[in-house]
Amino acid sequence: MKTKFFIPFLLLISSILLSQTSNINQENGVANYGYDVVSYFSGKPQHGSAKNAVKYQGTDYYFVNAENKAKFQKEPGKYLPQYGGYCAFAMGDYGKKVQVDPKTYKITDGKLYLFYNKLLTNTLTSWNKDEKNLVIKADKNWKKFTTK
Repeated sequence: MKTKFFIPFLLLISSILLSQTSNINQENGVANYGYDVVSYFSGKPQHGSAKNAVKYQGTDYYFVNAENKAKFQKEPGKYLPQYGGYCAFAMGDYGKKVQVDPKTYKITDGKLYLFYNKLLTNTLTSWNKDEKNLVIKADKNWKKFTTK
């Protein structure tokens, strides 16, 4: 069976099973599964530490070191993942909040995008096939979540 067949099914199941009340993808109050959002921009995503935590808009963000923490505090918008850290492909294609694999990402035009990558489905592959249009659609869909 082709992976393309599994994408709609897996994204639907993910969206049903996961709590989607928050506009920030978080686990136990920590954004991005504890990964340092600044570290993505150096090309190597790394887990942060509670000792380098910053609370931003009610959510904790962990950082690898004080330097990354300071960079985030100075310019948080520069480092925040798009669409609250939910899957960029799912937001663009389905308008749904879907959990991600924090190690599956892409930086385009200085923006961090995260993607679902489990059970033989890597949505980054699908994103790359039509990124320009999916960004437009995802931006539009995300507004539905943030303008309530």
